[in-house]
Amino acid sequence: MSRIDEAMEFIPVRIAVLTVSDTRDLSEDRSGDVLVARIAAAGHQLAERRILPDERSQIAAQLRDWCANGDIDVVISTGGTGLTGRDVTVEAHRDVYEKEIDAFGTVFTMVSMNKIGTSAVQSRATGGVANGTYLFALPGSPGACKDAWDEILVRQLDYRHKPCNFVEIMPRLDEHQRRK
Repeated sequence: MSRIDEAMEFIPVRIAVLTVSDTRDLSEDRSGDVLVARIAAAGHQLAERRILPDERSQIAAQLRDWCANGDIDVVISTGGTGLTGRDVTVEAHRDVYEKEIDAFGTVFTMVSMNKIGTSAVQSRATGGVANGTYLFALPGSPGACKDAWDEILVRQLDYRHKPCNFVEIMPRLDEHQRRK
């Protein structure tokens, strides 16, 4: 069963938050606010925060910029994961991924089923890795951000989480790019 090993030292990670919305600004970004508050409460560092419109090329460019920034370990986006014509965040993420974390979407769906029932089928939450950086695309609702953080990310971004976590393998995410 999963647990936190209190004997181990907590390692904070640097997380960027991207809200994708054609209509919101920072004063109305409740989902971004949820993520920022939870990042701080967990002891991690907010590296950057931005809002971009639902434009695939702009989203992908921002993700690539953050993946190239050695001061960012994780990018979490919120918004644009639905089924409508303007929902292009998932496609932008997949334009950037080197590897997709397939089980992230599956586990998020399982969590969502417990909260919203079959409406969970409409979410396309996704996770992946690019250039040694973790990327997660969450739905745009504050509830979905709470669920993803509280049920998945808070544990997987904690080095002390056992039996395994994302942080412990961070140094090896880009090993294929290093000389042998």
